[in-house]
Amino acid sequence: MSANETDPATGASAASDAGASGPVIDLSGVTFGYTATPVVEDVSLTVDSGEYVAVVGPNGSGKSTLMRLMLGLLGPDAGAARLFGEDAARFDDGERVGYVAQQATAAEEMPITVREVVKMGRFPYVAVGNLPGGGAGVVDELFDDPVGTARRTANAVSGRLTAADWRIVDDALATVGMSAFADRRIGQLSGGQRQRVFIARALAGEADLLVLDEPTVGVDAESVDAFYDLLDALNAAGITVLLIEHDLSAVVEHADRVVCLNREMYFDGPADEFVESDALARAFGAGARFLAGGGE
Repeated sequence: MSANETDPATGASAASDAGASGPVIDLSGVTFGYTATPVVEDVSLTVDSGEYVAVVGPNGSGKSTLMRLMLGLLGPDAGAARLFGEDAARFDDGERVGYVAQQATAAEEMPITVREVVKMGRFPYVAVGNLPGGGAGVVDELFDDPVGTARRTANAVSGRLTAADWRIVDDALATVGMSAFADRRIGQLSGGQRQRVFIARALAGEADLLVLDEPTVGVDAESVDAFYDLLDALNAAGITVLLIEHDLSAVVEHADRVVCLNREMYFDGPADEFVESDALARAFGAGARFLAGGGE
């Protein structure tokens, strides 16, 4: 494969080799607060290419803020955040990062089909003159206005994709098992099916890093199991996975490494060692305990 080709069996991009020479994510002494009180304080960690890392912590612990710092959507008050070796705030190779958010009612309002959602992943590779923001800043727009951004981007990309682009879109749908739903409206799908579609969008963009922010909230148990099996397969194919998750049992079963956060970092190491450590009690509170198969 060339640097911009995708493995049709897995959706993995050969471009992942380009990030193998250094960390995918590199935080050094990062501190950030929305007010004078830090939400994230003096956090240092690296995520290497091909890792499967889960970030856990109680509600309000700074997990989602940390994710935004990693992606350059927020700038640290102190310390440094680098993404694929570049200052995260200046990183402009956005197709290398696929983002899957929590389940949101906004998806139900999207007046577009599954295939149209997935083809949005191809927009960095087509002419960008009529794309939102000239092709820049769409990750920010997806955070702020998912329905409007989806509509504008789908319309702008229409007619610009090549036959090769459409093959990549269809391969991504096949990888996540959603080919049969390609012409269905995204709002007509179940929560688990929607999340698979958003992963397919990331695969269509040939992402090297998949970032997921509590993606199984509101998803039924059977779909959750299938969803994590899919993440395992994508990680085995070489995609770096960064997961923010509240379900500790899923984290321990699937992730290779756990980062435990409650403003400060309480643990960073193998998932099986996290279960045996005192980090859970220190970060979540003295009464917290791990229940196999039942989260926290």
